[in-house]
Amino acid sequence: MTATVTDTSKEAIRRIFDAQRANQQAVAQTTARERIAKLRRLHKILMRYRQEIRDALYQDFRKPPTEVDLTEIYIITSEIKHTIRNLRRWMKPHHVATPLPLLGSRSYIQYQPRGVVLIIAPWNFPVNLTFTPLVSAIAAGNCAVLKPSENTPHSSAVMRRIVKEAFPENEVALVEGAVETSTTLLNLPFNHIFFTGSPAVGKIVMQAAAKHLASVTLELGGKSPTIVDETADIDKAAARIAWGKHVNMGQTCIAPDYLLVHESRKEALLKKIEQHLKASYSEDPQQSPDYPRIVNRKHFERVRASLQDALDGGARAIAGGQAEAAGRYIAPTLVTDVDKDSRLMTEEIFGPVLPVIGFRNLQEAVDIVNSKEKPLALYLFSKNRNNIRQVLNHTRAGTTCINNTLLQFNNHHLPFGGDNNSGIGKSHGWFGFEAFSNARSVYKQVWPFSTADLLKPPYTAWKQKLADWTLRWL
Repeated sequence: MTATVTDTSKEAIRRIFDAQRANQQAVAQTTARERIAKLRRLHKILMRYRQEIRDALYQDFRKPPTEVDLTEIYIITSEIKHTIRNLRRWMKPHHVATPLPLLGSRSYIQYQPRGVVLIIAPWNFPVNLTFTPLVSAIAAGNCAVLKPSENTPHSSAVMRRIVKEAFPENEVALVEGAVETSTTLLNLPFNHIFFTGSPAVGKIVMQAAAKHLASVTLELGGKSPTIVDETADIDKAAARIAWGKHVNMGQTCIAPDYLLVHESRKEALLKKIEQHLKASYSEDPQQSPDYPRIVNRKHFERVRASLQDALDGGARAIAGGQAEAAGRYIAPTLVTDVDKDSRLMTEEIFGPVLPVIGFRNLQEAVDIVNSKEKPLALYLFSKNRNNIRQVLNHTRAGTTCINNTLLQFNNHHLPFGGDNNSGIGKSHGWFGFEAFSNARSVYKQVWPFSTADLLKPPYTAWKQKLADWTLRWL
């Protein structure tokens, strides 16, 4: 069954925005107990809608129920639990040290909500990437407007019902639509915009935010490399690369995008990856209930065209390569002899195609990584401490995972986000709370006199000596 979304009218969007602006001060004054109660209510409703979320994601791109549980629902519920455990501490004033010249004072940081925020979510993990930033926005005391992707209409419809049940519209609201709705939203003076999507659209969001001097968190993407050196455990590396690449059929912003493997281990690694793919999805992945589909025909054609471009340029598909347009199916595909200027190596793939390039020394792999924009994730499989140190010190990436894939996303204590082309700002746990807050610095004079009182004009010789002493010793 197909479904479409209709753009929310400009009048409705403006009404919601104005209602949230009028309510933002009341929401900002909520206590930790009140915010925790909201998060618990959201958790309870999410779990009640668990089966409907599973059904919606199956309808949108045939995502298996267990994968929905682990990559959509669990990510949100674990974020809620982590936030509930820590929110009281996060909301307290964070006291900082007082330098000697300011003796007699106290200083602290008070984290205050930004106000009315906009969360624009992508289609690849529609529930996760809509509600996970919402958890941080609620924790920080904001009102929020959510805009999910029009490419996953069944998921959007379920989320709309969840939001209506969990929150009043003047606190949290979800609006559906495509480009027109996004444009209307971006023309409004939100205090903060949290966007997850492509670098190209991220630039549009940032331009729109600049008109209102709104702060932004941009979680983008890019080509996340995976390096396997000569010391790696090949079987474990193969299993974890095969899994990380094909979760959600490769439609993951931190999926391994291309593979750099030492020539001495290349053949063995590729054979092992093929074995693990067959173990996960059978000899015929098209019939596997655990293998999702590309979200729509447009993205199917994009991935297929990138693969064909590489093959036309001399690349070889050593596994997979089959595609079926009607079902938006592309087999797990490994490609070697890839031209470094091909689309597979210059554009984010966002699908189940993994180009493989051999290297003879680690510096070659480092040079390939550094020839591209900073990725959102970098993966390294190695037992050699010097190799690990070399890659960490001589490459740049938003996140890094050593001897595994994807799991850096699941640690609430780690900041998640990119760098430059792969994103701006961080999220998850404390870092998400911080992103949706303004760190307000507070200086309080405690003693009746201040050292600064001694240095006001007129500047006498004695005051000059005091200034000289300060420059020399403090």
